[in-house]
Amino acid sequence: MRRVVLLAASGLAREALSSIRQAADLDVVGVLDDNPALHGQEIGDVPILGGIDRAADMSEELLVCAGSGKARAGIIDRLWGLGVRPERFTTHIDRSVIIGDDVSIGAGSIILAGCVLTCDIVIGAHVVLMPRVVLTHDDFVGDFATLTAGATVGGRATIGRCAYVGMNATVRQDLSIGDGAVLGMGAVLVKDLPPGQVWAGTPAGPLAARTGITHHSPVSQEATT
Repeated sequence: MRRVVLLAASGLAREALSSIRQAADLDVVGVLDDNPALHGQEIGDVPILGGIDRAADMSEELLVCAGSGKARAGIIDRLWGLGVRPERFTTHIDRSVIIGDDVSIGAGSIILAGCVLTCDIVIGAHVVLMPRVVLTHDDFVGDFATLTAGATVGGRATIGRCAYVGMNATVRQDLSIGDGAVLGMGAVLVKDLPPGQVWAGTPAGPLAARTGITHHSPVSQEATT
């Protein structure tokens, strides 16, 4: 059985570990996290072995489990600088996921229970699909995007790099969510969401306009799981 180390001792890491154990396709031998207070502790009987940079000295496959796409991208950039190449990263797909014809899934992606990928879909690298996400025909999901539980995306939609789609949000067909943008939970998107903006509501619109609060750096408001 292939051996894997999880990077980031997060809630996503615990979910991925549980799903991996049910699939019985990988042997999780350790977790790496940059918080020294966690070193020597365990997640689900798996030891936290040290900081993330230790991955460069290991031979196991790697799975990045930071909840934020921006954080996952930062980890990949760090490890690239330490000589860790893309072939080191594994992909995990829960055994309950439904995958149709001509679906491409990039290295390092995590797809959890109950997701449905109908057909002709491209999913980039290090994407996270939380439980019960539905992607329909001809969707494109960029690297490091995060779609949380119950999100539904209509056909021919584009989800940008490091974008975040909240729980039970709905994206109409033929729309785009720009790089680093955030769509709030329960939102209904009926027009394109520009890069870096935070939208919420039904129909979804800019969060600043709805609350009167100005976000000077929308990307920094990216939600985490």
